[in-house]
Amino acid sequence: MSTAPGPTAPSPAGRPSASGNSPWVSGLVLFAAVVLIVNGILEIFQGIMAIADDDVFVSTPRYVFRLDLTSWGWIHLILGLLVALTGFALLRASTWARIAGIFFASLSMLGSFLSLPYYPLWSLVLIALDVFVIWALCVYRSDQPSYY
Repeated sequence: MSTAPGPTAPSPAGRPSASGNSPWVSGLVLFAAVVLIVNGILEIFQGIMAIADDDVFVSTPRYVFRLDLTSWGWIHLILGLLVALTGFALLRASTWARIAGIFFASLSMLGSFLSLPYYPLWSLVLIALDVFVIWALCVYRSDQPSYY
């Protein structure tokens, strides 16, 4: 004869809850979702700038990865749209959105690395934010504990 577990009491700050997460980890996932939304919107604007006027960006003559800025702008526009939509889906706590968020934050980090010569400080800031987003989405566990 097994007994079902009763309701769990709210966990004190810093202690894991019933799902194995501490409250600050859940808050970090919310922050990561907002960062994804803002990052996506900013990438959309960066893509529009590159598509509309190539002269906005400073070009490095001996950069290994020479890219046509108009096509690079379309890449940023599409990637930004996907990143922002993933951030909105992450607000709804979708498991697929966590996986997609990790994937798109990785792509965003790669894109920021490739655009280092055009906007070095901005690219470093975005790389740091993408690393944070990946970490926050990886440490969050949505699984409930199993009772034997």
